Amino acid sequence: MFSGKAILILGARQTGKTTLIREIQKLYKEPSLYLNCDEPIVHSRLTDVNTALWKQIIGNNKILFIDEAQRIKNIGIKLKLVTDNIKNVQVVVTGSSSFDLANEIKEPLTGRKWEYFLFPISWGELKNHQDYLERSGQLEQRLIYGMYPELITSPGQEIKILNTLSGSMLYKDLLSYRGIRKPDLLENLLRALALQVGQEVSFNELSSLLQVDKNTVITYINLLEQAYIIFRLQPLSRNQRNEISTSRKIYFYDNGIRNSLIANFNPLNLRNDVGALWENFLVSERMKYNHYNNNYLNKYFWRTHNRQEIDYIEEYGGRMHAYEFKWGPSRKIRFPEVFLKSYPVQGTSIINNENFEEFI
Repeated sequence: MFSGKAILILGARQTGKTTLIREIQKLYKEPSLYLNCDEPIVHSRLTDVNTALWKQIIGNNKILFIDEAQRIKNIGIKLKLVTDNIKNVQVVVTGSSSFDLANEIKEPLTGRKWEYFLFPISWGELKNHQDYLERSGQLEQRLIYGMYPELITSPGQEIKILNTLSGSMLYKDLLSYRGIRKPDLLENLLRALALQVGQEVSFNELSSLLQVDKNTVITYINLLEQAYIIFRLQPLSRNQRNEISTSRKIYFYDNGIRNSLIANFNPLNLRNDVGALWENFLVSERMKYNHYNNNYLNKYFWRTHNRQEIDYIEEYGGRMHAYEFKWGPSRKIRFPEVFLKSYPVQGTSIINNENFEEFI
């Protein structure tokens, strides 16, 4: 705050961005102004704003909070007017999808912003508020219903909340976006990806399954990434001819959204996808952990054509750290010798439901 740069907070809907900036607002004694771009009068005023009008709107306030900034066309250029010409004002901006944010906000504010990402609640945050027995007792719930704030604070309403939340993400953001012309295709693609969590995803196979061309599949997957619904994990392939190099894994930012897409909220003892749920949970929680701790590293999975594999690999400091994910603690795992001999591996770990807190 007050470093001469705008603060940009990105994240999916309902992760708590508005709550966060309201809390920031309480922390500072300086007078502040909160503008919600979903409100028609705010949208109207900011659509054609200039420096003089900005000064009128901001008045004597020292902090300007702008919520859901992606609603305003060319908002980045308009915010640049504030950072360049009204230098005693701190700008704090939130955005729920990045369809246009790269051009609308990020590009005009290059060199003038600090950028942060707000995920759903992390397991690390639960550790700060719940004792070991309390949070361990709800691990199964989190694997099934996910980590969105309202799900954690409203037990018993999870399915209703998730159905509303996934509908909001899909229909309010994605289906209203100008690049979406086939809503049925989008839903079918999401269901296909939900069923392939933890597996290699082939764009060619998805193209054949959905009966559309490969480029359309890629376009829609890119949009799903920009809406903070899914993210990719690339394969590690540097040494061996038989290493898989063209496929990728696709995970969901949240288990609950994934399960709502396939309408499966069954308990773990009635499911055949516990391994996939566990892997998606761990990879997404590790992503939160690394992001919030400013750990800059490369992330991969590794697999060969003869089906040797490693679930997750991190590379930093010139060394690699390999992880296997198994729900139960009794499984004995041996990491492939060909991998250990081919790469500078510093450590290997098996992450299960008894030691996972060390990982996330």
